[in-house]
Amino acid sequence: MKKTALCLIMVFLVMLMAACGEKTREEAAQDLMDKVEETESYKAKAKMTFTTGETPQEYDVEVWHMKPHYYRVHLKHAEDKQSQMIIRNDEGVFVLTPALNKSFRFQSDWPSNGSQAYLAESLVKDIQEDKEAVFTEKEGQYVFDTKTRYKHQQMFPLQQVIFDKKTLAPTDVKVKDEEGNVKIELSFSEVDYKASFEKSDFNLEKNMMGAQLEMPVSGDGEETEEWAVLYPTAEIEGAALKEEKEVNTDNGSRVILTYEGAKNYTIIQEKLDAAPVMLTTSEATGEIADLGFAVGAMTENSLEWTYNGVNYLLASNDLTEEEMLEVARSVQGSMIK
Repeated sequence: MKKTALCLIMVFLVMLMAACGEKTREEAAQDLMDKVEETESYKAKAKMTFTTGETPQEYDVEVWHMKPHYYRVHLKHAEDKQSQMIIRNDEGVFVLTPALNKSFRFQSDWPSNGSQAYLAESLVKDIQEDKEAVFTEKEGQYVFDTKTRYKHQQMFPLQQVIFDKKTLAPTDVKVKDEEGNVKIELSFSEVDYKASFEKSDFNLEKNMMGAQLEMPVSGDGEETEEWAVLYPTAEIEGAALKEEKEVNTDNGSRVILTYEGAKNYTIIQEKLDAAPVMLTTSEATGEIADLGFAVGAMTENSLEWTYNGVNYLLASNDLTEEEMLEVARSVQGSMIK
């Protein structure tokens, strides 16, 4: 009798442990979806590292989100003065460059048009849409290996996303190329699902002024500091630098790099001064292009971005959008031909 009772107790304990054990992929994904749906607003901070160029680039990222469509993503370079901000409000989607007092307006459905590694709801959507995602649960974490939803998915098709099992907040994201090499890595230091905002927190002028106040004060003579011409390191169909021409402008000089080969393209670089009043440029046909070290504007035949006060314009009738992104990402950090 005692032996039978002991067996029943053991069976009960095994069943209890199984009930309290690891969750399935579907259960964990549903937990994350429920958390996103019940959250009205949140604030997140992360360290983001890009290894798409010759040298890794580190950024501090701060995200504000309030339903239904208010966003503020502030990207600040860990060392340089480079700072950019993506804002979505009732007026549209904007990319702000505080150092130049300039913003681009986009006709875009960002951020719902693809993966956004720094947005919790975007990561959850990646998991939901990948029915072949690999799920593991370990040490209080939910770990998902999924496909991404980037427009140019072949560049960064894979990612690993880790969530804290208790808070259901993202802790780490690793975006990878086809070979599994990590190209973009995020480490979240804070995710506050109880943060609250007002519509005015996403005002364009207010955020431009706030970002400018955070910028380091320039020293005397720094405005006229020499700037270095940067050269792409990406090898596109054997294209080589054919001509480098410097043109004088009212504000200084403009450098034009012409590359020729199986596919031709031109890169124009020009040092810019900050506008006396905030300048907003409409780019009706442009899309936001995330280069890692900067946020640019992409059309079918061009890609424009700003880095450290220098404006870059890549133009080509031969390059695909993927190749333009590859060339642009390789310009950052390269100081040699």
